[in-house]
Amino acid sequence: MQVIFVVLNKIECLDELLARLKKAGVVGGTIIESTGMVKSLDDSDESYLLGSLRLFLDNPRPDSKTIFFIVNDEQVNIVRKTVNDVLEGIDNPNTGIIFGIPISFADGLMKK
Repeated sequence: MQVIFVVLNKIECLDELLARLKKAGVVGGTIIESTGMVKSLDDSDESYLLGSLRLFLDNPRPDSKTIFFIVNDEQVNIVRKTVNDVLEGIDNPNTGIIFGIPISFADGLMKK
């Protein structure tokens, strides 16, 4: 089993992503509001470069959604492909990130 985390910067894709993941057999995820580190820094913590960039960008790191869910190891590749397809390339700028962490157990999950 793995817990998969998706930090979604393209929040307009959230509904489609959830529908496609459900269709792929992924259920029981959790969605939380999240904000990138750059946006949460106050002015006193900014470097000169970061402060200069803020002058040119209205919103350098918009709010995002973090989705996490537990899948069987066999589902990991389908989840990665689904996320990549819905976001039209996870490696594009301001899209998001996805990563998985192996877990040894998960109590409280509903059985099919």
